Amino acid sequence: MPYRISKSFTVESGHMLSKHPGRCKFPHGHSRTISVVVSAPGLNHHDMVCDFKALKLALKSVCDELDHSLAINSEDPLLAKLEGIRERVVVFHGQDPTTEVLARRIHDALTTLVRRGAALAAPDGISYRLPPELVVERVRVTETDSTWAEYQA
Repeated sequence: MPYRISKSFTVESGHMLSKHPGRCKFPHGHSRTISVVVSAPGLNHHDMVCDFKALKLALKSVCDELDHSLAINSEDPLLAKLEGIRERVVVFHGQDPTTEVLARRIHDALTTLVRRGAALAAPDGISYRLPPELVVERVRVTETDSTWAEYQA
């Protein structure tokens, strides 16, 4: 694809990796940067691949869900003890919420919205649409300043 753009988001999120043999099985958190890369074969009538605001609106619910939350595997025995904070617990069914799994989940969510040609309303009343020719190339999620995972279909 000749045109490519990227948009990044920051969330503070925690997770527990029940399958991990070391300290990562305990609750811990990260300042994560989520970067999405999308492309298109040409520019739209605004001379853009896609409005950056459309990407922001498309990923708002995913970022809101992850921000200041604790991600956990549905099979983790500690899940039952988290009932008191359930509104900020994100459950990953049968998988540890590794950075790799997060990248795929975000990629899939954005790809679904693109395929639907989702119309996205901004708080100011302006409506944005994700162009159907848009391709979600990859999603990169950083875990620390020296580590990241990326998913591309």
